[in-house]
Amino acid sequence: MADKFFLEVVTPQKAVVSEEIQSISAPGSEGEFCALKGHTTFLTSLKIGGIRYKDASGNERMLFVSGGFAEVLPDKVTILAESAERSEDIDLSRAKEAQVRAEKRLSDKAADIDLVRAEAALQRAVYRIRVAGSR
Repeated sequence: MADKFFLEVVTPQKAVVSEEIQSISAPGSEGEFCALKGHTTFLTSLKIGGIRYKDASGNERMLFVSGGFAEVLPDKVTILAESAERSEDIDLSRAKEAQVRAEKRLSDKAADIDLVRAEAALQRAVYRIRVAGSR
């Protein structure tokens, strides 16, 4: 049986995850990272993407995260996210609608469009759809 450690994922609105886990993989700003119990301590910013972890029973779980920070300690991983959703909480039809809206904004090429914001909206929608599809 794998050694367990603690995962806490918190947004400004609520605690999304607070449980023992066996392993975690997350989208760090310098690339994806994985951690097990006893990992070397580090701090990283997060990109938009999916967090995959194995819970204490060994079941694989997925979360969508929209930026933030992760602190990895030998016995705990803390993620402070701008937003985070469990795969089962993602409204797939809403995510698909957001993707269509973002793609339309980008294809219109209007002079007043905030290109960075539109691309980030598209990226969030795509990752939310991917994470929701993993359930």
